Amino acid sequence: MRLTASLAFPALLCAGDSGWVRHVVTEDFRTNTAVAADFTGDGRVDVIANCSTCKEDVLFVAPDWKRITLHKGHSPIHSVVLDADGDGDPDYVAAQYTPGFIYWLERPPNPLDQPWKLHAVDDATKGGVNGIHGLATGDVNRDGKPDLIGNSAQPGGSFPNSIAWFEAPRFERHILADKDAPGLSHYLGFGDVNGDGRPDVASGAKTPPEGNWFAWWEAPQDPRAVWKKHLIAANQEGASNIFVVDVNGDGKADLLSSRGHGKGVLWFEGPGWKPREIDGAHQYPHSLAPGDLDGDGDVDAVACSAVYAGEPKAPRLAWYENTGHGRFRTHEISATQASYDVKLADMDRDGDLDILVAGQESRNVVWYENRLKAGRVR
Repeated sequence: MRLTASLAFPALLCAGDSGWVRHVVTEDFRTNTAVAADFTGDGRVDVIANCSTCKEDVLFVAPDWKRITLHKGHSPIHSVVLDADGDGDPDYVAAQYTPGFIYWLERPPNPLDQPWKLHAVDDATKGGVNGIHGLATGDVNRDGKPDLIGNSAQPGGSFPNSIAWFEAPRFERHILADKDAPGLSHYLGFGDVNGDGRPDVASGAKTPPEGNWFAWWEAPQDPRAVWKKHLIAANQEGASNIFVVDVNGDGKADLLSSRGHGKGVLWFEGPGWKPREIDGAHQYPHSLAPGDLDGDGDVDAVACSAVYAGEPKAPRLAWYENTGHGRFRTHEISATQASYDVKLADMDRDGDLDILVAGQESRNVVWYENRLKAGRVR
């Protein structure tokens, strides 16, 4: 029997949009990134987030969000969930920007009482990538095992202005974008862009004069070789996020994007990459996530603003309803919530996607319960 939201998660706060209800995981907790999965094996969805001020990876155990410190000593900028050791349970993978360090924490048999062992994937101090702003997972070499992808955005170090993938299960490093991703590349998209059956990688870069672009890299027959770069669009001020999805339902790959260090949420229609603005007024939409939020079979999106020092304070959380063929309607959720990272996950196991927010300058971790199936979207 399904637990009701009030029973499983008793502390509820109403959000601005009537289709969403806000739940607080923790407050007074500055974080850049958070992930959700059943890390304890009890059927409930837990959260792992990093306290960037105290450099601790913390497990918040549902439903009362009991806090358990898993690791101390690093302050990652991004994280993902991955069964890194192939044992059937979720592990936690995180990346520190600089000096670059990618690591994963192994979920033990008793995750509440036993230590989570740290495994290094790549280390800039030992000749690895540096400036890992985004991580992505996917089966790069199509061997049935999920691999890891991360950028090396800094212009110096062993792999300047590059993007790498790490081959499971030992996570050997391969450089796919070799010095042709300048301008501080940000987040990463993964999917078959050109329809050749091989998954490709996309990214955006935010910093002029070499940045302000979106591009994708075409996977060769041997993914261990260097990949071919294709420019999607230049003059994209503050380009940061990109996802490979079919926005308009025509069976071809499109690219959902945001200018997280500038202004605007948009998508590029494939295969010619015609830009189509979704919300040109959204300032600093540093967090972006695609998914079918209203259960109608097409791709919607969520975006949340970062709040940067010296800039106007304009936190905003919104979701964008795909009303068909890539046309979007904007729904405001919150005018007070900022974030650095959002993820979509079924937090309450009711069959729809909820929104998990790592509220950097809001100093919190919260999730917004999806109640759109109750017919409240207008």
